[in-house]
Amino acid sequence: MESGPKSVLVTGSTSGIGLAIAKAFANAGYDVGLNSFEDEVNVGAAINLVKANANGDISYFQADLARKEGTDLVSRFIQRFGRIDVLVNNAGVQKVSPVDELALEDWEHVRSISLDAAFQTIKGALPDMKARGWGRVINIASAHGLVASPYKSAYVSAKHGLLGLTKTVALEVAEQGITVNAICPGYVLTPLVEQQLADQAKAHNISEEEVKNQIMLMPQPTKQFVAPEEVASMALYLAGDMARSITGTSIAIDGGWTAR
Repeated sequence: MESGPKSVLVTGSTSGIGLAIAKAFANAGYDVGLNSFEDEVNVGAAINLVKANANGDISYFQADLARKEGTDLVSRFIQRFGRIDVLVNNAGVQKVSPVDELALEDWEHVRSISLDAAFQTIKGALPDMKARGWGRVINIASAHGLVASPYKSAYVSAKHGLLGLTKTVALEVAEQGITVNAICPGYVLTPLVEQQLADQAKAHNISEEEVKNQIMLMPQPTKQFVAPEEVASMALYLAGDMARSITGTSIAIDGGWTAR
């Protein structure tokens, strides 16, 4: 790999897991591209958090991945930094609903951000990675990419699809110095998960506190939420040279959920 600062683009990186990943890479000396669909003025606090201990350049790229702007996002990132070494597909949304009550537009919205956008960003990043013979693609999937839960048909389907995309692309680029992997976290207490509490409580007819204990933490034998920083540490490892033989795999960080 060439010398000089490495660059990483993290989608959906102004809160939760994505923000933790962006901070970890910034602290490790990477040039970091942050992303969300919001105007930069609305995410200034998150940008400042990443810049606080950064050892590289930090830039913000507004892009609405639900509107098929993923490939253009990568193009703008490469124009800014001159290359893309690491792509972290983290953006995702959730909709909790019985499948027969799930609106088509909600199905398509979840799929477009959690799966279609990853296809678009990977498609945009691979030519540059191939040209330089080095690259890392890290898809943030979910334990729901490995197992299912009721009322989450769109999310579970999209995350299962993301694992299929991960495996396929890994095989295609295996001889070109590029690895493609997925991280599958269990429940992480992020804004996305917190937004689910009311929907889950309504769907199961229980309180939000009961949702935490009986729904979210019930399948995790540790009975603890996963910390965003745990996921970030794994992403940082997968981006390194010592992870060159790890490709096409899904790594669960789920407190033992999928060991059952």
